[in-house]
Amino acid sequence: MKTLTLLSLFCTFLLTSSINIEENAGQFFSSGHTNNWAVLVCTSRFWFNYRHVANTLSVYRSVKRLGIPDSHIVLMLADDMACNHRNPKPATVFSHKNMELNVYGDDVEVDYRGYEVTVENFLRVLTGRLPPSTPRSKRLLSDDRSNILIYLTGHGGNGFLKFQDSEEISNVELADAFEQMWQKRRYNELLFIIDTCQGASMYERFYSPNLMALASSQVGEDSLSHQPDLAIGVHLMDRYTFYLLEFLEDIHPASKTNMNDLFKVCPKSQCVSTPGHRTDLFLRDPSSVLITDFFGSVRKVEITMETINLTDPIKQVEQNPVNGELQKEKSSYVDQLPVSEIIHQKPKQKDWHPPDGFILGLWTLILLVFFKTYGMKHLKHIF
Repeated sequence: MKTLTLLSLFCTFLLTSSINIEENAGQFFSSGHTNNWAVLVCTSRFWFNYRHVANTLSVYRSVKRLGIPDSHIVLMLADDMACNHRNPKPATVFSHKNMELNVYGDDVEVDYRGYEVTVENFLRVLTGRLPPSTPRSKRLLSDDRSNILIYLTGHGGNGFLKFQDSEEISNVELADAFEQMWQKRRYNELLFIIDTCQGASMYERFYSPNLMALASSQVGEDSLSHQPDLAIGVHLMDRYTFYLLEFLEDIHPASKTNMNDLFKVCPKSQCVSTPGHRTDLFLRDPSSVLITDFFGSVRKVEITMETINLTDPIKQVEQNPVNGELQKEKSSYVDQLPVSEIIHQKPKQKDWHPPDGFILGLWTLILLVFFKTYGMKHLKHIF
């Protein structure tokens, strides 16, 4: 009797395990994509738009960490804040006021910079209508098996996004560009994220299939900045992208977090504005779409039942034994930057800055003491 009970429990365990494996495999292959791409665009110039560059570089850092290589990322920055003469710490761009998370890094590959970031170039990248002389690093070489993440940040309004304060792209132009991409079989699924004022107006005109969109604010709302820094003199990030980055730090390549969790990022209590999303054009249920389907990367794998003959025999590398034993190279992981601790830690004493108005108040006090002591007749000795 005990033997039968144990046997039945063992069979139940095997059946449950096989069902879980089938569900995981089904979820893995449900997307139908074999490669990932990302187009990350900052459309703002000038020092006071520092936060828009930091927004884009933060997303760039996250998608690289999750596996999308530089060869599959098109990075467009309208200004170079790292080399700006007003930057107190050259060659750095920080996304947090503690100044310990440098999102510029040592391996940033900017594909379009400065005045190359235009509406025309952006639309040409999406639709593939580029001159033959354009290098591969500036091309979006996607196909009908590609999942594409498109992130935009800058200044916008109802139905438009400004590029460098000199031109703008409308929601109709953007919708038509995505339709061209679909007709030319340039994507399998597309995730569009925009962090700008009245961002939801930019996805109102979308009509192409397999497209999901998120925005930092609704029509009539402003998308607010976050993390002011007195040493730099500007805000370091926008609120929506700051909490998006905080959310992505908990994601790893094998994470099961889905898009419904992403929709909950930065509620109105944190963002002040109301984030929005649109899923009616997307064919799959957002709860079955993993975050890594867009922010991560998959290996290009084709499944076949045919027998593949290797024309060349596999040559095994000969290893010379050292002292009768094979010498094996020892590998170890490099310690990663504790981002979650950096984000939540308090500023260090060395990063202390005087509060607003402190210097002005100090000078006012000095002048009052001077006038009280010497009067107006000695004022000429100062000026």
